Amino acid sequence: MAADALPRTRLFIDQPLAAEGMVALDGDRAHYLRAVLRQGPGDKVLAFNGRDGEYLASIETLAKSAGMLRLDRQTRTPVTDAPPSPWLVFAPLKGGRSEYVVEKAVELGVGRLVPVYTRRSDVGRINLDRLRANALEAAEQCERLDAPDVVDGIDLQKLLTTWEPGRTLFVAAESGDAQPLVTAVTAAAGKPVAFLVGPEGGFDRQELDALRRLPFVVSVGLGPRVLRADTAAFSALAVWQAAAGDWRCGDGDARPPNRV
Repeated sequence: MAADALPRTRLFIDQPLAAEGMVALDGDRAHYLRAVLRQGPGDKVLAFNGRDGEYLASIETLAKSAGMLRLDRQTRTPVTDAPPSPWLVFAPLKGGRSEYVVEKAVELGVGRLVPVYTRRSDVGRINLDRLRANALEAAEQCERLDAPDVVDGIDLQKLLTTWEPGRTLFVAAESGDAQPLVTAVTAAAGKPVAFLVGPEGGFDRQELDALRRLPFVVSVGLGPRVLRADTAAFSALAVWQAAAGDWRCGDGDARPPNRV
């Protein structure tokens, strides 16, 4: 099968992948192929697991709640020299917008998503399984080779006390002294970074003061307009990818995987 004739359906399979091997489909993926896509034995899909690249696979068997794939050949190899992926630390949002944040952040190359509870947070709990499923679905659709990590919600203060000091935390500041975003992220090219975006009501003054005292925190400005929380997250990530991330790669066919 020519490269331009590869199937569009991609599945994350959390099992070792190797040419001529067999992998089992769980109930959700079997149902998706059979009932949603109307596929059956002999049809082709692409499989990836975040470690072994991507494989062209044939459906061997497909039942209501199980199935088997035969791995025919590798179509993309894992890339070991990709720069570290940015993380996104975000306050959960109402009305399904947290799922939207996860989906778009994965498309923008985030390696880890960390829901964080702040003093002004409107949402006090998350559906972790749903967010993780949204992240995997987004990775399948945007042709990533890795599986972005979504961790359980955590209080902001607890997160900061356990933060890895070698990872710069860019805080989207609504007020006060802040560096221009482009300047700050360009200086951090090639280094581990994360972006912290607060709730719709913004950070509490005490939270901002505490953040600015931490040596790994850099306050950044997102321009003269007031942005909604999800827009702020996407804007920061887009600037990062353009100035310091993998958007600087000119080879659109390489599609290197992000690495946490």
